[in-house]
Formats: sequence, C-alpha cells, structure tokens
Amino acid sequence: MQHRTYIQRPLYFDKIEPFINTGLIKVLTGQRRVGKSFVLLQVMDEIRNRDHSANIIYINKEDYQFENIKNHNDLMGYLDPYREKGGKQYLFIDEVQDISNFELALRSLLSVDGWDIYITGSNATLLSGELATHLSGRYIQISIHTLSYPEFLQFHQLNESAESFLKYIRWGGMPHLINLPKEDDIVYEYLKNIHNTIILRDIVARFNIRNVKFLQDLLNYLADITGNLLSAKRISDYLKSQRINLTPKLILEYLSYLEAVYLIERAKRMEVEGKKIFEIGDKFYFEDLGMRHAIVPFQQKDIGKVLENLVYHHLIVTGHTVFVGKHGNKEIDFVAFKGETKTYIQVAYLIPDEKTHEREFGNLLTIPDNCPKLVVSMDDQAIGNYKGIEHVSIRKFLMDKM
Repeated sequence: MQHRTYIQRPLYFDKIEPFINTGLIKVLTGQRRVGKSFVLLQVMDEIRNRDHSANIIYINKEDYQFENIKNHNDLMGYLDPYREKGGKQYLFIDEVQDISNFELALRSLLSVDGWDIYITGSNATLLSGELATHLSGRYIQISIHTLSYPEFLQFHQLNESAESFLKYIRWGGMPHLINLPKEDDIVYEYLKNIHNTIILRDIVARFNIRNVKFLQDLLNYLADITGNLLSAKRISDYLKSQRINLTPKLILEYLSYLEAVYLIERAKRMEVEGKKIFEIGDKFYFEDLGMRHAIVPFQQKDIGKVLENLVYHHLIVTGHTVFVGKHGNKEIDFVAFKGETKTYIQVAYLIPDEKTHEREFGNLLTIPDNCPKLVVSMDDQAIGNYKGIEHVSIRKFLMDKM
C-alpha cells in the first residue's frame, strides 16, 4: 500500500491502542469520509514501529483492485496464501459491509491463533446485527466522528478565534476539506457528493428504498427543524395536510435508515427526576454541520439550532451518552452522562437581557440535585457562576475535553 501523509487523531487511536494484539476484532464505525481509513493507517504505523517485520494485509473495498471480494468465500480465498503461511497476521478491512457475510470469515479467522483484525464500516444496522449474532463478545466498537473543534483548528492550521469558529460552523468537520480551496461553492459541492453517495449507495441500494424523493424530503425537513422535538405522527399529519399519505411506521423506518448510515443521530427524551425514557418526541442532530448546510444553506436565523447541534456533537465525541431532559413542563436541552458524572446543559445564542437570563438559567435552577449545570452561549463575556450554574462561551466549551 502506498504511504500517505496524514494528521494523527489521538482521540481515537488512544481508544484502539490498548486492544492491539488482543483476541478482539477492532470495529471502527462512522459516516463515510469521517476519517476511519486514516485512523487505520495510524494503527498500522504503530504496529510497524513495534514489529518491523509485521505482515499487514490491507483490503479497501472502495479500491477497485478489491472489487472481486464480494462475499466471505471470496475473502477467505484472497487470504488463503496468508493462512497457509501461518504466524502472526494483521488484517485491516475498510468498508467491510460491502463484503456479504463477512462475519463468517472473521469468525473462522478468529478460531486460528495469530490473527489481529481491524475493520471499518459505514452501516450501523448491518454491523451491529451481524457482529452481535456471530461474534458476540469477540469485538470492540469505536465510533469515529467528524472533526471536533480542536481537531478542526489543528487540521486547518488555525488559531482559535471568532473567525475560525465561524469557519467551523459553515464548513463542518469533514477531514478531506483541508485538501480543497476554502471557498463555500467548492466545499459544499464536495459535501453534496458525499451526501448523494450515502443516500444512493448506502440507503437506497442497500435497503431497497422505493420512495427516494420522500427520503430526501425527510432529510431536508430534519435539517430545517434541527433540535426540535419530533414525532413520526407529527410528520405523518403534516404530510396528510399536503395530501401525501405515509404511515408513522414507514416514517420511522426511513429515520432508522438515516441513523444507520450516521447522517443523523437521535437524542431521546428523559424525565430528569424519574429517569423515565420517553418513546416519542426525540430530537435529531447531524453528524456534520457542513453536511447539513449542503442540504439546507446556513442562515443566521438558524444559529440557535446550529449551536445546539455543535454542543451535541461535542458531547458525543467526548464520550457522553446524551438525552434531552424533561423536568415538569420545562425542557432541558441536554442531560449528559459520562461515567458517574451527570451534567445538565442549556444552549442559547446570546443572553442580552434579564428576561433571556431568567429563561436560560431558570430551567436549570428548578432541578434539585447538585450535578454540574451549564449554560452555553455565543456571548464573548460569560458571566461566570450564577447561583451554582456555570455560564460558558461556546468556543471555550468546544475546546474543553470534558
């Protein structure tokens, strides 16, 4: 394989490194083009540093030279020479979901000593179902995301500033953007191409979607109402008013397809005190804001929902499990869990007056427990601590590893 220069992403490498040379398959999941392949390259380099004679086998299903590997039998046939040779083998497969019944081959390889296996995939449903069925307890999954704000600054060689932050808002965190001219037309054309590939190849073809127009309309709708509570019934009722008849069940299926390819992520609602998880009224956020803006162009009026999406993405990247909070008749934007820590977060654009201040801080003040509570906004000068609630500027929040 040709050597390529890449920027390291220790956020993910450090999660994989402890499992090198263990009997577990390392599964890297995430949306297409978020940089899973380059994390693999980083792991390969580490293995070569440890063992200069390491035998590394790399199969990239997006490379035409591997077109003939279509199923598990083809894969085992390709690996026959290495299996006959015996000894330690390091196997890396990019976009493994494009090999049907791949899990049967991996199970067979794991039964033989000396195989250390790493795979990437862009389809959550396919990977979780087949791996859980045939390789339960034999793999570790690491989610790879688009660039965090600190990574964006590193990749684009920018200092943290208001101008850099606005670029991050506009373009999002797809790693390949560092190789393109920094012009909106070029950036969004690239992102639209990724979007079309995901829709047509990963959803329409794989799930045999018939109503492609509705799938695209649904995604446009999600982009338009990012951060709003959503129910399939509400969408169905709205469509009926437009003389389009689609059942809530079908809408839920289409939402699950968009989730499966990591275009969107779902935050379920949770009762703050009773910890009850609600079955309806979820919120949906985009894995990458640039991809959202390629669907619905960014406008200043959207800044509130965009900031909320950024906070959600940062929480997920930093390893939190995130819910939308419900406390009586009040909504808490996020309840984030990490280990034993629970944090309540309210997101606002600006807090210019006492009325806004009372609304954004007031919801959090009604929560009786002593867990950390934050209000995150675009204000340059945060007021600091107010009755135990920390007010943090969003740029500072996104730079924090939490």
